Amino acid sequence: MLYYFYGEECPHCHTMMPLVDKLIGEGFKIDKRETWHNEENAKLFEQKDRATCGGVPFFYNEESGKSICGEASEEEIRTWAI
Repeated sequence: MLYYFYGEECPHCHTMMPLVDKLIGEGFKIDKRETWHNEENAKLFEQKDRATCGGVPFFYNEESGKSICGEASEEEIRTWAI
């Protein structure tokens, strides 16, 4: 499972959203979770983040355990997703 945690009003998250949507369109199964207004998603974020990043945007690959904090390049996101 691939997770993308974001905040609705987060400008950095909005910068990453078109790339996330592009990858989803290509068949990557990325579960987008808004954390600022959804308590359940915020709890899941805390479990996956384990105080590593402490904020969004946050990418987490459950299979590999790899994570990315903040904005990243398309190449970094594609490498994370594999």
